[in-house]
Amino acid sequence: MSLSSAFKEKSFGDLPGWDEDDHLAAFAAFKRSAFHVLTKPYRTGSLGVAFAAFAEAYTEARSVSPANRSEARSFFERHFAPALVAAGGGAGLVTGFYEPEVEASPVRTERFTVPLLSRPADLVDIDDKNRPLGMDPYLAFARATTTGPVEYFDRGAIERGALSGRNLEIAWLADKVDAFFIHVQGAARLKMADGRLCRVTYAAKSGQRFTGPGRILSETGEIPLEKVTMQSIRAWFKAHPERVDEILWQNRSYIFFREAPVDDPELGPIAAAKVPLTAGRSVAVDRLLHTFGTPFYIVAPTLTAFGGKPFRGLMIAQDTGSAITGAARGDLFAGSGDAAGEIAGVVRNAADFYALVPRGLVDRGYA
Repeated sequence: MSLSSAFKEKSFGDLPGWDEDDHLAAFAAFKRSAFHVLTKPYRTGSLGVAFAAFAEAYTEARSVSPANRSEARSFFERHFAPALVAAGGGAGLVTGFYEPEVEASPVRTERFTVPLLSRPADLVDIDDKNRPLGMDPYLAFARATTTGPVEYFDRGAIERGALSGRNLEIAWLADKVDAFFIHVQGAARLKMADGRLCRVTYAAKSGQRFTGPGRILSETGEIPLEKVTMQSIRAWFKAHPERVDEILWQNRSYIFFREAPVDDPELGPIAAAKVPLTAGRSVAVDRLLHTFGTPFYIVAPTLTAFGGKPFRGLMIAQDTGSAITGAARGDLFAGSGDAAGEIAGVVRNAADFYALVPRGLVDRGYA
């Protein structure tokens, strides 16, 4: 497999602000992936950044600990060469995501009435090998029945009680909108009523396509498109509580969770690349195109939510998402809790993506 022409070779001198970044923080995130791949290699994305080409960088990352930013920058410059990722006729796009932190109860109470559910036993993975004739090819999950797989219950059906009585409840929340945004983010820290700090992370989904409330509210004229943020959506729901189900049930996709430990409060949940996410250093990418573990230097001049300055930062590809499609498309992990949510909720900015490609691939040339 050769590198795609989507990559345009550059030099580190072409990267705005490269010398000023905190490469040491990015190295720490990269090192987590370097250890994970000893257990299971990452799949090579279709743009041709071969997983095998990372071997030398991963080996060194597992054995060294740079003493400062300069040494970390030298590591990346030795092992990689930057390449601008073509955005397909326009600028690339970054959004933000975070790990919500909400109060919860292990049991249903008068206040806590909204459940987070674990994966049901009748939810099965579906692909072209076992997909019934006529089933939507988008569906990656289905419901097992005596006559074969069928489309799973959607959000509206589940919230109306389709799975009641199965003891799937992991925890109970006080607010349906909080629960929905946990579904969107795919993870959460739960401050339990008994004082424990717990975490839930993505386990599976009902399989239907995601339809964001922001799009619905903009298309119906409730919120102008340019003003759609997580904060404006929450404010609209608070002002129109009688319409929450009407809007949310148009997003038929429903997320199931599993419990996970909070081993290090400074790190986020373990995501698709099977390592804990690092605030400001982990990015979700299109995993069909890109290879997990790839460093990306992202430049977004209009994005100032991270620290008040135009965003320039070295990120490591360690997650993905159904809405993250395209070569120059990324979702920046902002961290955990309300402050991170305030950042993530307003991020929607044009950006340039520079992939750091292993030098062994660059030496072979671009297709």
